[in-house]
Amino acid sequence: MTDELKELEENAEHGRHEPAMAWVSVTMAFLAVLGAVVTLLGHRAHTEEVVLQAKASDQWAYYQSKNIRDNENRLFADFSAVAASKDEKSMAAFHDKASQEADRQHKEKTAEQDKARELDAEVGVERNRADRYDISEVFLEIGLVITSITLLSGRKIFWYAGMAFSVVGIVLAVMGAMVH
Repeated sequence: MTDELKELEENAEHGRHEPAMAWVSVTMAFLAVLGAVVTLLGHRAHTEEVVLQAKASDQWAYYQSKNIRDNENRLFADFSAVAASKDEKSMAAFHDKASQEADRQHKEKTAEQDKARELDAEVGVERNRADRYDISEVFLEIGLVITSITLLSGRKIFWYAGMAFSVVGIVLAVMGAMVH
């Protein structure tokens, strides 16, 4: 970051000696700040993606535990339906209880699976947001570098080309902010 500040100071000094290049220096400063903001947004989006991924993994593990309990309860219910017992009434009651528990676990399992899928969808959204910020950062950096060539060459075509790349970067950053 200190190299960028040093470069901006040098560009500002250059702009003082050649007033026509002052706008190039201002543009570069703006692009540097905008690039830093987009980089920060990208880092935050990646962090949120990782947090959501961990939550989704936890939710899938919870779903799996519900699935195991559901299978165990169904096994007990099935076993109690065919097991021979001296007390048929108690065995029938056990079978009914095991069947009810299996049905309850099945409903809960389905709800947990839906929650896990929702979290997976949120991870995908956050990944898309982070990707857009990353690509935006690349275009802004390219725009900054190409714009700086204007100071070396004195040719405005590089300023225009740098602005074109920067506009693409800005549009991608806005698209990243709008991802839902």
